[in-house]
Amino acid sequence: MQPNTTMTPTELRADIPAFKEGVYLNFGAHGPSPEYVVDAADEFVRTHEYESPVGDDPYETAFQAFDRTRERVATFVGAEPNEIALTESTTAGINAIANAIDWQSGDLVVRTDLEHPAGVLPWQRLEREGVEVRVVETKGGRIDPDRFAEAVADARLACFSAVTWTHGTQLPVAELVDIAHDSGALALVDAVQVPGQLPMDVAEWGADAVAAAGHKWLLGLWGGGFLYVDRDVAEGLEPRTVGYRSVETPSADPYEYAAGARRFEVGSANPAPHVALREAIDAIEEVGTDRIEGRVRQLANRLIAGIPADRLLSPSAPESGLVTIDVDDPAATVERLAADGIVVRELPSPNAVRASVHAVNTATDVDRLLDGLEREW
Repeated sequence: MQPNTTMTPTELRADIPAFKEGVYLNFGAHGPSPEYVVDAADEFVRTHEYESPVGDDPYETAFQAFDRTRERVATFVGAEPNEIALTESTTAGINAIANAIDWQSGDLVVRTDLEHPAGVLPWQRLEREGVEVRVVETKGGRIDPDRFAEAVADARLACFSAVTWTHGTQLPVAELVDIAHDSGALALVDAVQVPGQLPMDVAEWGADAVAAAGHKWLLGLWGGGFLYVDRDVAEGLEPRTVGYRSVETPSADPYEYAAGARRFEVGSANPAPHVALREAIDAIEEVGTDRIEGRVRQLANRLIAGIPADRLLSPSAPESGLVTIDVDDPAATVERLAADGIVVRELPSPNAVRASVHAVNTATDVDRLLDGLEREW
């Protein structure tokens, strides 16, 4: 499928079998795939297992699939192919960077208090090795750049989200990256809530590394993650895990890491999720990211208009499709809505309910959620 911005959000919705019944508003956790995304993965597996062993080289078949996806992702996010590593997930990408730095006792990592566990747990592990972790406190999903600057003044790395999973706010990525660089720190961005709902250009951000995945707003499969690493930065990083995909010549002794981000790929992995990722990106671009962003904001505005101001924890002017709502008992509310065929999720902090509105949703979906929430007010 070639992206030509001819598909409408309604047509994309019709291609997703999971939407036959109920109201799905949980894309910030998982985006159900269109049928042809799953078919692309199935077709690759069948070819790889049934035809490649005798008609081709299964390794060559896999490598060609990886290369095509690496090129497709690079074009999609504004990078060069050698700046893209194919990973399992955002968590895998963040860990890959965390594990490729020669940390010394007393080194400092800075993160915000808005981070997903993917942006928390790798640094907690490093604390056991003497690395200090400094947490920048925020308010209402917003970060104070001056407070961030104070925190990173002596840091080795700063890790923060482009769009917060807690409030749906957009952090000023390029500004925070500049602040980190002015202090001599690397900037690592968790961007998983961006691709598929908002434009994404890593060159504009200027970050050293950006981790993301395709199983949320891009509507790809689990296992289709990707990691951008600036080509110059990559040359100074040495991954702790290494395999034949990580190096220039697997049989060489001593080995040399592969140029660029490919050094973060390790060994044999199933290319099917990344074949599906390529198909999912094509579908999203056929609709058009600008069109998706506009429709997401329109539907999020409709949802926000029906929520009492004192219950809304996200911005009153939505910055993404993530809308966080204060309810008295989030777990019970999520369970009750699910019984009515409405899927949202509970957040641990803030302890609230979060709806994730995609362009493939409808005004009827939003209204059904508002009807279901009426007893909360």
